[in-house]
Amino acid sequence: MTPPQRPHRGARPTYERDERRLLEGWLDFHRETLIVKCDGLGDDQRKARPISSSLLSLHGLVRHLADVERHWFRRVLAGQDIPWLYRRDDDRDGAFNDAVADPVVVESAWAVWREEVRFAERFVEEAPNFELAGSYGRGTVISLCEVLVHMIEEYVRHAGHDGFLRERIDVRVGQ
Repeated sequence: MTPPQRPHRGARPTYERDERRLLEGWLDFHRETLIVKCDGLGDDQRKARPISSSLLSLHGLVRHLADVERHWFRRVLAGQDIPWLYRRDDDRDGAFNDAVADPVVVESAWAVWREEVRFAERFVEEAPNFELAGSYGRGTVISLCEVLVHMIEEYVRHAGHDGFLRERIDVRVGQ
């Protein structure tokens, strides 16, 4: 079997002296990686858990990352008192456990993820500076700069997962 051709993606961000452009560029690049890894797959493939010992699926990762975007930008930095999207008190892995291959559920997850990304992008654009801060947990204070670095780390960590999942689904490798 010949592996599918890698889809075109944007160039890696340049290394900027402007910290905001640097961090935004790398976060956008890694958000795009999630899209690329899911591109061209059917709902059943996105929902597939090709590693029998793991709950991970591409659809679950989309849902999880929507929750992560929502948590850090809306709940922590913007101070919105809103619930998690998929995570529940009785099931921290709800994003993965409830990731069913229903086309409506899949499209909804993508729409929710896109809306959370749009909110985050607007929030960052309108933020007066990187020192803007919020708190989480038991009063831990975190700045916008720290959240951006964490979000890049979150997407990079999961890029390893989504790359491996995609390779197990249809042998496509690379970004």
